[in-house]
Amino acid sequence: MFKQMKNIDTAFRSIRSFTIIVIIGCVLLCCFTLYKSFRLVAEMQSKVYILANGKALEVYASDRKENIPVEAKDHVKTFHQYFFTLDPDDKVIQTNITKALYLADASAKREYDNLKENGYYANIIAGNISQKIKVDSVAVNINEYPYYFRCYALQNIIRTTSIVSRSLITEGYLRNVSRSDNNPHGFLIERWATIENKDLKIENR
Repeated sequence: MFKQMKNIDTAFRSIRSFTIIVIIGCVLLCCFTLYKSFRLVAEMQSKVYILANGKALEVYASDRKENIPVEAKDHVKTFHQYFFTLDPDDKVIQTNITKALYLADASAKREYDNLKENGYYANIIAGNISQKIKVDSVAVNINEYPYYFRCYALQNIIRTTSIVSRSLITEGYLRNVSRSDNNPHGFLIERWATIENKDLKIENR
């Protein structure tokens, strides 16, 4: 009888120990599963897929600090392309200038007003002149805020009889603003000024 009770007690202890081990194992497994799940979700949230030419391309999210030089240069380039790309069509000019003015402060508006008062845009329309710009490079100093930039570009003025190539160098500062459809980079150009705008060559057509 005593031996049977001892066997029952030993069996009970064994079952209890086994049960405790199973419970601890289940808790550890659940914790590990939750950890891996949260980690996987975090990794998936840092990845974005875009569709380009029928192919899904993976892109990664990152802090803005890592993208400031790229975004700043593209902002400056976009502004100059809108401001200086003109055709002999009043609607095209207004559309491009409006897009450009969303990216800069009153310094760009003053430049536009001066050109308009001097009849620059009227001459483009009357003379069937097209103006194109090619931005060669943009230097941005991100060590000090607001960020100073200098833009180097080549400007082509296409007339019916000739093509004038001009060197264009501008400078200014970039200030952070809220992103929007009109300003996707979240920068605003301040104190924009033209340093150089001189003829390089004239080609007859």
